[in-house]
Amino acid sequence: MPLTGTYLRTLDDKLRLAVPKRLKEDFGEGDLKHLYVAPGTDHSLVLYGPLAFQRLAERFRNNTQQQNYLRLFYSSAERVDLDGQGRIRIPERLAAHARLHHEAYLLGVQDHAELWDKATWEEFASRWTPNFDTLAHEAFQCASG
Repeated sequence: MPLTGTYLRTLDDKLRLAVPKRLKEDFGEGDLKHLYVAPGTDHSLVLYGPLAFQRLAERFRNNTQQQNYLRLFYSSAERVDLDGQGRIRIPERLAAHARLHHEAYLLGVQDHAELWDKATWEEFASRWTPNFDTLAHEAFQCASG
């Protein structure tokens, strides 16, 4: 099941974030106990369930051309456990990468989730939403051929 949706969340003083029940279920991994969080593009963070993180690793397994990216990505990635209230704690250095403040958006993006600072996401969305039709055309063109 592709991950979808946009969820406005609040980070507490300990950088804990509640993962919505629907999103946890959509990771499709049964009783989800942990996620992997890593730096994403445009000052975002990416969150993968264990199975999706393994599939990502397999996709890059023999890719020596991207070795520098892989070093940076995997050395920054961390496993974060879900507590009894369904929260994860974002490591400080990753929160700094994403410039996270008190409010953040958690987005479902196909096989992973992304975490964006509220202001950063709103700026990104306002810049790219007017180009949605063009982006959709390009995406479907790439997917079909």
